[in-house]
Amino acid sequence: MAAHGASRGVPMARHNRTVHALVRLVRPHQWVKNVLVLVALVTAHRWGDPHAVLAALRVAAAFCLVASAVYAVNDVLDREADAAHPAKRDRPVACGAVSPGLALGIAAALAASGIALAAAGSGPALGALAAYAAVALAYCMLFKRLLWIDVVALAALYVLRVVAGAWAIEVAPSPWLLAFAGFVFASLASLKRYADLRAFAGDVLPGRAYRRDDSGVVLAVGAAAGVVAVLVLALYANSPDVSAMYEHPHWIWLLCPLLLYWLARMWMLAHRAAVDADPIVFALRDPASWAVAGGFVAAVALAL
Repeated sequence: MAAHGASRGVPMARHNRTVHALVRLVRPHQWVKNVLVLVALVTAHRWGDPHAVLAALRVAAAFCLVASAVYAVNDVLDREADAAHPAKRDRPVACGAVSPGLALGIAAALAASGIALAAAGSGPALGALAAYAAVALAYCMLFKRLLWIDVVALAALYVLRVVAGAWAIEVAPSPWLLAFAGFVFASLASLKRYADLRAFAGDVLPGRAYRRDDSGVVLAVGAAAGVVAVLVLALYANSPDVSAMYEHPHWIWLLCPLLLYWLARMWMLAHRAAVDADPIVFALRDPASWAVAGGFVAAVALAL
């Protein structure tokens, strides 16, 4: 009986390992970035509209599916480089836990599901999703190897999520929102690359166009983009648009020091080589970032 039970346990363990590998392939922990699709729902004060909430959630789910498809394709394209990388060699395709053919099949199914889900709603939102997929694939195949083009592409991927969320609820993304998002995410994309340089011990970052001694320039550009984002927020706080949307608009000014503190802290942690992941994923497990997010919510609530 014991031998029979052990023999049944072997395929079960193999099945569990396969499921675990497939989950790692699609990287569900990265789905949190798609909360950005809901930004326009908040900035347009449409959170009380159930149809708008449903439309935004539908597009957010579509982005999750398409993003996972892109991650699977990326792992197939980079499998040889990942196998030689000390931190990435355990990725499912690189280590052989998932075959390239299976990974591409899963990617196709996820992409088709995401497109079908988005197609049930707004046409412009579907267009933004298609643009996201195109830029993401171009990033995997080419852009990530080009100096500063990689940072611009990463920032664009974040901004496209915000734009898709606005189009999903049939509102036009304001110039303020686009400018703010562009500079914030340019800063965070630069921070990601800076953190990579700080963590790497060699002279040239593998698969990228950056050398270790470029870190000072990356720091300067990324920090400057963050300061410009705070400036855009300050100009918005002083604009007639805020007075028209909020009963107590002066509370919106609190967002400026909160944002400045958060960006400065993130850059300081990156400089200390303490940011070991995508900055947004890192922020999700950082108590200070949660406190800043709470401050943002409180400031907006007081302004309403």
